[in-house]
Amino acid sequence: MTVTTDPAPPPPPPPSAGAADDGTLAAFGYRQELRRQMGRYASFAAGFSFISVLTTVFQFFAFGYSFGGPLFLWTWPAVLAGQLLVAACFAELAARYPISGAVYQWSTRLSGPAFGWFTGWIMVIGQVVVVAAAALALQVVLPAIWSGFQLAGGDPAPTTATGAANAALLALLLLVLTTVVNVVDNRVMSAINRVGVTAEIIGAVLIVVLLFTHVERGAGVTLRTGGQGGPVAALLVGSFTAAYVLIGFDSAGEMSEETHNPRRTAPRTILGALAVAGVLGGLLLLGGVLAAPSLTDGRLATEGLGYVLTSSLGSGVGRALLADVAVAVCVATLAIQTAGTRMLFSMARDGMLPLSARLFKVSPRTGMPFAPALVVGVLAAALTLLNLASPDAFLAIGTTCIAMLYLAYAGVTAPMLVRRLRGQWPTTDADGRDELGRPLFSLGRWGLPVNALAVAYGLFMTVNLSWPRAGVYDPAGGHWYFQWFTVLFVGATVAVGALCRRRAPAATPAGQPDRTDAAEAAAV
Repeated sequence: MTVTTDPAPPPPPPPSAGAADDGTLAAFGYRQELRRQMGRYASFAAGFSFISVLTTVFQFFAFGYSFGGPLFLWTWPAVLAGQLLVAACFAELAARYPISGAVYQWSTRLSGPAFGWFTGWIMVIGQVVVVAAAALALQVVLPAIWSGFQLAGGDPAPTTATGAANAALLALLLLVLTTVVNVVDNRVMSAINRVGVTAEIIGAVLIVVLLFTHVERGAGVTLRTGGQGGPVAALLVGSFTAAYVLIGFDSAGEMSEETHNPRRTAPRTILGALAVAGVLGGLLLLGGVLAAPSLTDGRLATEGLGYVLTSSLGSGVGRALLADVAVAVCVATLAIQTAGTRMLFSMARDGMLPLSARLFKVSPRTGMPFAPALVVGVLAAALTLLNLASPDAFLAIGTTCIAMLYLAYAGVTAPMLVRRLRGQWPTTDADGRDELGRPLFSLGRWGLPVNALAVAYGLFMTVNLSWPRAGVYDPAGGHWYFQWFTVLFVGATVAVGALCRRRAPAATPAGQPDRTDAAEAAAV
């Protein structure tokens, strides 16, 4: 007699994307209020548009070259490598905590409410400063396209009084537009981001190709300093350009609550946005140095890549490409303001800020948090007015925002490293599943060395950026507060934050598990 048995039933299929998305926030104790309408490319665009290589390379190329000469190009791969270490840590966290206010949420769940609150506070203030700095970048490109954009008259160079005043005017107009878009509709904002990023990538590739077809010298020139000070000073200060450009990749995590399949999508778009921006930005810098008509006439150290485009490619082609850069500036300002808005929304939703009840409300008609967008826009506009006080304010604002974001990043990677050293962080890829039923993104056995190097790099760059160098922050002398601006601003941010936290309602982030079990519980 033959005995037959029924075959084992097949494993159940993974939940559909919609069902998985619906349950993502419920696991953390939050309701789905923001509209989940972003796909993978839109998530990539959120991170890439914050980085915005065209905006920041054009904005800070002249500064890096003025201090480091051609040698400053070598700081680019060094900073890119360091930021990839940080991004790899963030990718692991994005898979396990797909929540708006990413840096705040990650730090809180890795350490505790108090430490996480200050990390989030520093991050959101840093983002506000970045919004202001990005908006001020319009001055670098618009007057070079058409003199009529110099509304204040006089010399359009950002380092002059008239250029600084005009930069503030253009920035204020841009911030009005980006604030309106940030309260209109998620689909409108996402569409503008996607179109803008596509235009920026096409423009960046075109600029790189044209620059390399107009080279004037060989790559060996990158071994020369030619800037202010010796090689070490050139590299330390010249690294500011790369440090300013290669930030904001975490924005893909900020938009997790509006992204389909965020556990799977966000880790890959965080790394992808940084990698693409790193390659394009490095080629832009190299092409600019090799194609510049002269390395010694002083124009490259004051006018930057705009001078190279209009001089080497002709005024017509150069201005057309600068128009694409102007689009990138606008989209970058929008993306950075959006990231700051989501951070403010996330902290307010946890009752961690004064007036939290008003700040975390989401419009049922648009699906957008109105009050945080307005707050970020108004604060950024107020900061741009510092440019009216002195042209040196531009550099002070720019370096301050970089240092604050680096400090906030360390507020995530440091407690993550402590978790690893205590054996409280998963070391295998079997610690959870994404929306498609596949293992969560994991660094595995490489997690500890990558995390340790990310912390060391982040702390080193924070100190490097904040160091009160008179020759960098107060070259004309007589403005000691610009020399110490970053240190003073960070100190004031922490002090004001302490007062705000005391006035905020006593609350614990919704759905936050006990911190000793946070990593394990979130991965389920």
